[in-house]
Amino acid sequence: MALVVCKFGGTSVATPERVINVAKRLIAKHRAGDQVVAVVSAMGKTTDDLLRLAQAVTDDPPSREMDMLLSTGEQVSMSVLAMAIDALGCKSVSLTGGQVGIVTDAVFRKAKIREIKPDRIRMELADDKIVIVAGFQGVTRAGDITTLGRGGSDTTAVAVAAGLKADRCEIYSDVDGIYTTDPRVCPRARKLDVISYEEMLELAASGAGVLQMRAVEFARHFGVVIECRSAFTDEPGTLVKEVNDKMESAVVSGIAFDNSEAKVTIRDVPDRVGIAARVFGTIAAAMCNVDMIVQNISEDHYTDLTFTTPIQDLPRLRPILDEMIENLGAREYIIDESIVKLSIVGAGMKSNPGIAAKMFQVLADNEVNISLITTSSIRISVVIDGDQTQKAVQKLHTAFGLDSDKVFEETQLSGEELAAKMEKGR
Repeated sequence: MALVVCKFGGTSVATPERVINVAKRLIAKHRAGDQVVAVVSAMGKTTDDLLRLAQAVTDDPPSREMDMLLSTGEQVSMSVLAMAIDALGCKSVSLTGGQVGIVTDAVFRKAKIREIKPDRIRMELADDKIVIVAGFQGVTRAGDITTLGRGGSDTTAVAVAAGLKADRCEIYSDVDGIYTTDPRVCPRARKLDVISYEEMLELAASGAGVLQMRAVEFARHFGVVIECRSAFTDEPGTLVKEVNDKMESAVVSGIAFDNSEAKVTIRDVPDRVGIAARVFGTIAAAMCNVDMIVQNISEDHYTDLTFTTPIQDLPRLRPILDEMIENLGAREYIIDESIVKLSIVGAGMKSNPGIAAKMFQVLADNEVNISLITTSSIRISVVIDGDQTQKAVQKLHTAFGLDSDKVFEETQLSGEELAAKMEKGR
C-alpha cells in the first residue's frame, strides 16, 4: 500500500464531467489499496472570474480581502470533487489549507509556507477516506487566509507530500509531462522521461509553466519525487528528482520563455556609491520583484540602470519610479512590456564550452536582437522582442538537437470524449 498525493490543475476539473473523471481516477487508486490525498486548483477560469469581480468594484483591492476572495475558487473544486467521490460510493472529505495545517507567513497574495501539521489528514486517511485538499492556500498564525501565489497548488501538493512523507507526488494537468519546450510553439518538442531538480528549477524560473518554481524548491529540499502526468490518460509522465551527477547529461535539456515580465530602464542615474542599493532597496520594500539587472558603463558620472520585473508589479512600481526620478536626479524611466525572456537550460553546460557563443550565433543568423543577457552554471537567458519568440525557440531547439521525430498535435476533447479515453486507458 502506497501513500499518494495527486494534484489536479484547473483544466482537469474545469467541468462536471472532468470532475467525475478525476473522482473515478482517485477511486481506482484507493480500491487498488493506496491511501489517496488529492490537491485541487480552482475549476477552469474561476480565478480569472474572481479577479474580474474584484476589479469591477475597485482598482486597488486590499491584499487580505483578495486572498479571502481568491481562496474560494479552490474550495468550490474540493467540495464538488468530494461530492462526486461520495456519489460513486467511496468515502471522502474536503479540507481547506487551514484545516490541513498549512501555516504561512502574512504576506498576502504571495504567502510562504512556514510549517505543515498534517494530523487531520492522517486521521481522515485512517478512516479509509480519500482526502481532498484545497490548493493555493494556507492560514497565518492569526487565522487569516492567505494564498501562495501563481501556481501555488503545486506547492501545496509537494508540501503535503513532504509533511506526510508520501511515497510519491503526482502532478496532473492537460499535458502529459515536461517537454524540451512548449510544444504549441515548437511542434517538434520532445517529452522528457526524467529531469533533475536543478534543471527543473531553472526552467520554472525561466517561464516553463508545468511546475511552480517554489514547488520544485520544496521538493528538492525534502526529497519529494514528482511525476508530471496527464489527467486524461494513463501514460507515464516525467519524473523530477535528484539525478546522479556521474550520468552523462544532455548539453541542453530544454528551452523556456517568459512573456510576463517588462523591461525597465532608468536613464541618466548619478553614478555614485550606494545608488544601486538605494534604487533596488526601495523597489524591494514595495514587494516588487526584480530579475535581470544591467548597469551601463558610466559616462560623465551618469549611468543607465536596466532591469526586468513582473508586469503585474508595474502598478506598484510606477509611483515609486516617479518619486525616484525626482529624488535621484535621474532623467527619466522607460518601460517596455513587449519583451520576452528566453532561456536555454542544461546540466551539460557545465562541461561543454561554447554554448553561449552557439546560442548567440543562432539568434544572430536569424536576425533576433538581444538586449539583455544573464547566465548561471546551467542556464543562459536573453531578453528579445516578443514578436520573435516563436522563430527564436524553433531555431534554438533544432540547433541544440532537441527536435523529436514526432509532431505535437494539440486536441480539444469534449467531456464525453475525455471520459471514453480515460476508460480505454484503464
